[in-house]
Amino acid sequence: MKTILVTGANGYLASYIAHLNKNKFNWIRMTRKDADLSDPEAVAQFVSKQDFDICFHTAANATTAVCEDNPALAHQINVESTEAIAKVCARKGAKLIFCSTEQIFNGKAEHGPFKEEEEPQAVTVYGQNKIECESIISKLCPDAVILRYSWMMGLSMPGIKASPNIVANVMNAILRQSPTLFTVNEKRCMTYARHLAEQFEAITKLPAGVYHVASHNNKSTYESAKFVAEAIGATPEAIEKYILPNYERYADRFRDYRLDAGKLSKYGITFGTFDEDVLQILSDFGWRKK
Repeated sequence: MKTILVTGANGYLASYIAHLNKNKFNWIRMTRKDADLSDPEAVAQFVSKQDFDICFHTAANATTAVCEDNPALAHQINVESTEAIAKVCARKGAKLIFCSTEQIFNGKAEHGPFKEEEEPQAVTVYGQNKIECESIISKLCPDAVILRYSWMMGLSMPGIKASPNIVANVMNAILRQSPTLFTVNEKRCMTYARHLAEQFEAITKLPAGVYHVASHNNKSTYESAKFVAEAIGATPEAIEKYILPNYERYADRFRDYRLDAGKLSKYGITFGTFDEDVLQILSDFGWRKK
């Protein structure tokens, strides 16, 4: 049985994937208590001491505002610590599976869905950090697997805290009767994290390269939010009152971050559609009304 060192082990994807694959691998959990990613040297020291076959590097600071306000700190966490981990993996001959993001395309004027060969262009610090990481990893670890994620969805469960996502955001808006804005000038893929977790073993066996992880979605974020609201049984009056269109955000340029996941499908790793994913999440957690 192979051993996986997972960074950011308390995060949503890391904890979910480790939970569903707990009997398929030995897991070494790395959290902030072991080494803070703002200290790349400490990260290198901790990782160097571990004995593992695969490093699943999920840890990062993905909060756009934090990265924009403190780009030097963001670079330490997102880039310099990633480089430190990549160097250790190269020395050990361990396979690196790196978590990248759709946000590397947030500066594109063209519309998606984007294939893996498309040249990245980012206007945010976080997106730029991930582009730099991909370049570093490609040079240091030519056998690495780079996963570019779309917006991952799900709900919390015992021991696993879901990251903010459109399903939870809509449910909060409707159930708390809290008017919430959803972007009109944006399209992005949104994917149930369960599908990634269930196919993770196959992902560890992928040949080196970049892969897009995404379910198909043609809706704007606002249209997607309305679909979620309808699926949980919200009335048209409640949807109109609490699910509000944000016309101002990205009014200067429509953002389209969508990813084409066709490459992964060639290896039998498949994802469905946003609509299917939402209905599956709501069914899994007993919220489906539609």
